[in-house]
Amino acid sequence: MTSRTQNAEEIVSRVRNTFESGKTKPIQFRIKQLQAMKRMLEENKDEIVKALEQDLHKNKYEALLTEVNFIINDIKMILMNLHDWMKPVKPSKDFANILDSVYILSDPYGVALVMGAWNYPLQLTLSPVCGALAGEIPSEHAPAVAKLIADYVPEYLDEDAVQVYLGGIPETAELLKQRFDYIFFTGSTAVGRIVHAAANKYLTPTTLELGGKSPVYLDSTADVEVAAKRILWGKFINAGQTCVAPDYLLCSKEVQSKFIPVAKKIIKQFFGDEPKASADFGRIINDANFARISGLLKGCTVAVGGTDGRL
Repeated sequence: MTSRTQNAEEIVSRVRNTFESGKTKPIQFRIKQLQAMKRMLEENKDEIVKALEQDLHKNKYEALLTEVNFIINDIKMILMNLHDWMKPVKPSKDFANILDSVYILSDPYGVALVMGAWNYPLQLTLSPVCGALAGEIPSEHAPAVAKLIADYVPEYLDEDAVQVYLGGIPETAELLKQRFDYIFFTGSTAVGRIVHAAANKYLTPTTLELGGKSPVYLDSTADVEVAAKRILWGKFINAGQTCVAPDYLLCSKEVQSKFIPVAKKIIKQFFGDEPKASADFGRIINDANFARISGLLKGCTVAVGGTDGRL
């Protein structure tokens, strides 16, 4: 989504000019921006919860736990440690430099690009910004949260240092043509390759948080009831759309025969007889992902659920 006319080159140039002016380097500036972001989250919790419910059907508890309070705690931790992090570090010396004054001084990379993800659209966009004043892209697949970020960030943070860029594939492609000093991307491996290819043009360092598998092993000594509650909570939070959510369960046939009936019981405890009517049951982000997940059921024996839950 794009809510206003944006020029990628102008946006990056504005932020780069700010960085090169030295405005963002003093600790007082960084503290002020972090405190402003914390205030933004605290003063607009209700609107944030509504936007997350609209995009992903997240309930209030989940929205606060995994998105809002997650970032607030990040900010508190950074504020607590920032003075120490910015101090020069004195390394050990050897014979060659024993008479020298040696220290390591951390220096900012420069202009950072943070590319948010749709599954945790607030956390995965703003949490990295806590570690870097950045040009940021919220995910277009979570439009309500993207609009909220675009509306509130300029109100609370310094627009010369932090810019929000809304858009889909064409707008993102245009932004990736610009030169950054660091790129932080969370998303699929396919898009990660595109981001990395764009970064290679300028040898830009990147952090790419991509896909992977998260298996669970359940042995015969485990308390099946306790294990099932924890596994199912991890799987159903955000409708399973979490990179570290359990992907599959490894166990013996004996454990499987115990686990399935317990899992059925716990799912009913969590969401009732009609899960899709539950306020606590999340939603798959879009039709494409719904179709992909539905396709995984082909050729499988479904133990519980499995009917078309399209709303």
